[in-house]
Amino acid sequence: MKRSLIILFFLPLLTMAQNKYGLTPMNYKEYKESIKTNPEKELVDLAKVVPGLIMDIRYATTNNFTGKKIYNLAKAYARKPVAEALKKAQADFNKLGFGVKMHDAYRPYSATVKFYEEYHDTTYVASPYKGSRHNRGCALDMTIVDLKTGKELKMPTEYDSFSKDAWPTTPVKDPLVRKNRELIISVMERNGFKVNASEWWHFDFVGWKKYEVMDIDFEELESSRF
Repeated sequence: MKRSLIILFFLPLLTMAQNKYGLTPMNYKEYKESIKTNPEKELVDLAKVVPGLIMDIRYATTNNFTGKKIYNLAKAYARKPVAEALKKAQADFNKLGFGVKMHDAYRPYSATVKFYEEYHDTTYVASPYKGSRHNRGCALDMTIVDLKTGKELKMPTEYDSFSKDAWPTTPVKDPLVRKNRELIISVMERNGFKVNASEWWHFDFVGWKKYEVMDIDFEELESSRF
């Protein structure tokens, strides 16, 4: 009888700790504690760290696959080592006359849940049962632009295209498009990233496994900077 009462007492607490997908992402308080012991885990503002970064944060607008505004702030954050690796990649692109345009970086876990509930195909959206590398602050969605014209280089598809043409291994007939895709992938992989298997624009930091899934709003991150 006593054992049954104990189970009934703790069951609501277990339910509170985990969401319906069985995951317990790190909250803001836990994140602040984690960077005290390991400053490398800090999420930094990419626009302040990477010179000349162009921002086009689609999920802060309705110009995305959901047709809804997901973020209240048009910001891009990433863990410190990710930001430093991107900074090196940006320098490499600049030498060639190109620059990075950022579409998304760290993404709160709650946004991943919204994406999954909008579009269940985990070929193109992350599973909420595991969380995404964006949720760990270790993934970047981006393209590159010509620094002289400001125009994006032609790629196989638009951003957030849910088609096989977006896969980095899909053959491309247009030699210019093929060259552009090879360029962005080669520079990013040379600087510590790996392209996603179904999205030419998505690059995962190779050390992503060391970082936790987080569910921290941009507003919370911004408030800590003042």
